[in-house]
Amino acid sequence: MSDVNSINGYVQTGVSSTNSASQTLSADMDTFLTLLTTQLKYQDPLDPMDTAEFTNQLVQYSSVEQAIQTNEKLDSLLSLNISNLGAQAVSYIGKVAQVLGDVMPLEGGKAKAAYTLDKDVSSAVITVKDMSGKIVYSETAETSAGTHEFTWDGKDSNGNQLEDGAYQISVSTTVPSGQTEASVITSIFGKVTGVASDSNGVYVGLGDAVTANLSDILTIRNEDYFDKGESSAGDAEGSGDSSAESGENSGEEDSGIAEAAAAVARTAAAAATLGLL
Repeated sequence: MSDVNSINGYVQTGVSSTNSASQTLSADMDTFLTLLTTQLKYQDPLDPMDTAEFTNQLVQYSSVEQAIQTNEKLDSLLSLNISNLGAQAVSYIGKVAQVLGDVMPLEGGKAKAAYTLDKDVSSAVITVKDMSGKIVYSETAETSAGTHEFTWDGKDSNGNQLEDGAYQISVSTTVPSGQTEASVITSIFGKVTGVASDSNGVYVGLGDAVTANLSDILTIRNEDYFDKGESSAGDAEGSGDSSAESGENSGEEDSGIAEAAAAVARTAAAAATLGLL
């Protein structure tokens, strides 16, 4: 992936082509005017040549010149638009992007995707393939209508850890007999690592193996988005430890109260024996 400088290079190339067209028109215009003045110079004064054709050609040259100027203005607007998009995309570097598509990056044994069903289905299966088309993992999926997330630890069906890279996700569904097939839309998550551009637009790199069009980005999340699940689990463990400690403290307090109550009972019994009560 390259940085925003590649965007500037593309813009400069577009302006250069427009300038070339303008220079060519200027050269043709000078040639035309030279021919026109020469022809007028040597025409017969008693039988002047028809100037209507010259006038038409002048009008055509003027129209072409205006069209080139319009293209120059459009190129300037396009340059500004691409620069703005590039600057916006650079600010995404380091954050987690949710992108419309089905190729997700596996980074450090972490990959995440989402799928949306337009209706309830009878069954659904998520399949993960490597980029050669080989199925490496599959599991049953949620069947209710709506959006569901899928987290993958990068292990195949045999529990072997796979290498980081690009993997394709697909969701197949079945519906009751007589019903239309369900529509499935998939999106993937990945950390933005770079920005690049070409004549077709601006792109962001997700991890080291996936590239996505800037226009396909659905959401931008904080860089710790992948770690939230682990943090929640850690918090839950911490909460469990605190609860256990609280339970131990509560047990100690209850034991102390019981001992105090027993001491009071023994004192009362002794007093009753001595006839004080």
